Amino acid sequence: MKVNERKRGRPPKKKDGLDKALIVQKAKFLMAEKQGIPSIRALASELSVDAMAIYHYFKNKNELLEVITTSLILDMYEPKSDKDWQYELLKLCKSYLKTLDKYDGLLNVLLTMESDSPAEAFTNRFQQIITPLSLKEKERSAFLDLLVDYLHGFSVAKSCDKLSILSFDDIDQSIQLIINGVLASSKAKLHID
Repeated sequence: MKVNERKRGRPPKKKDGLDKALIVQKAKFLMAEKQGIPSIRALASELSVDAMAIYHYFKNKNELLEVITTSLILDMYEPKSDKDWQYELLKLCKSYLKTLDKYDGLLNVLLTMESDSPAEAFTNRFQQIITPLSLKEKERSAFLDLLVDYLHGFSVAKSCDKLSILSFDDIDQSIQLIINGVLASSKAKLHID
């Protein structure tokens, strides 16, 4: 019988190769494989270290979850400025949904986090995409709120879809309807002002 020995106490500097990036990488892998947020103990076990070694790099599980979540959002589609903004928005939305689908529990973590870091990553990409529209701040904010609420609702519906009826392409018409509404609203305000 082989006993898996874990190192106790503060990890030595880079001797075992443990660092923040490795911890985050392993946690993302476990989230994808195990379909859920790994416990600190499970993560430590996978890394063959004592759980306290992880706390050397992250002060608590919430900090670790924030870094993991931000990393996952940053892994999403990076918009191209030379492409049509509507095409880019759809690509970003599908990439976001695929990330939420791949990492079970991620949406719940996003919605309950105290930090805005992960949301800012998505918001910055959204803002970059819609720059050509020259929307006012309130219009951009309303557009983002409507879009994100729709995407989160779709994500929840897809997670409950045991028959696999829903596909990511099913969002095309709804996103186009949201876009059309934003464009119509923006044009109507231009005529009124």
